[in-house]
Amino acid sequence: MNAEDLDRKFDEGEDILEYFDISTLKRPGLELQPIEISFPQWMVAALDKEAQRLGIQREAIIKLWLAERLEATPTK
Repeated sequence: MNAEDLDRKFDEGEDILEYFDISTLKRPGLELQPIEISFPQWMVAALDKEAQRLGIQREAIIKLWLAERLEATPTK
């Protein structure tokens, strides 16, 4: 299929995912990179309490709060 046909199908609202191999998709800059970090016990307890209140895992609340802080920080 050529690009014009694909554009037309997309513009007409057709599902075009069948034309792509999504198993090879990558999200540049969003690849996970594991790190190790240690927190004091009181902080872990507070994180767990808040994560439970929100119904999410501890790691998710840490990522959420870090993302919020980083987005609010002006970059130079």
